[in-house]
Amino acid sequence: MLKRICIIVLCCLLLSNTAFASITADVKRTVDDIIKIVTDNDLKRTSNEQKRRGAIKKVLSDIFDHQEMAKRSLGKHWNQRSPAERKLFVDLFASLLENSYASKIESYNNEKVVYVKEVVDGDHAEVKSKIITPKKDEFTLDYRLMKESGGKWMVYDVVIEGVSLVSNYRTQFNKIISANGYPELVKKLQAKDNEVKLQ
Repeated sequence: MLKRICIIVLCCLLLSNTAFASITADVKRTVDDIIKIVTDNDLKRTSNEQKRRGAIKKVLSDIFDHQEMAKRSLGKHWNQRSPAERKLFVDLFASLLENSYASKIESYNNEKVVYVKEVVDGDHAEVKSKIITPKKDEFTLDYRLMKESGGKWMVYDVVIEGVSLVSNYRTQFNKIISANGYPELVKKLQAKDNEVKLQ
């Protein structure tokens, strides 16, 4: 009987480890794909900037849940928006996030990414990693994910050195809405989006 219980426990551990490893593996694959893009000598050329940004955005969209991130970033103001307003906001937020992420990742300079730990709690998970620079400086970079209805794990927040990206945006957005109203936030995001497109 004891032997049977041990076998069941061992099987459960193996299954859970496989499930946990797959979440980190998905994050790692995404990060590896992005690093491959930004270190590609052909894509590094100024003339290929749009092609490079497009490739980065495609990789990010496979694992980043833009709607969930947009919803959390808008916070209490999300429920007040119409379906059309929500769609526009998600599109503008996705553009803001992708361009912000792309501009930062394009400065990649042989930093090493180390995956430290994975924590799973029901339909939520966190993949903890750290970035080590060539000068041996380190900073933490953690990915918060949730399991979608289809069973796929998607990122809904990124935490850099203990600072949540979503919380940071929520504070900024709430400040603008409280001072000047929701239309002003949309106006600012559209201006930022047009500014990037003109570059």
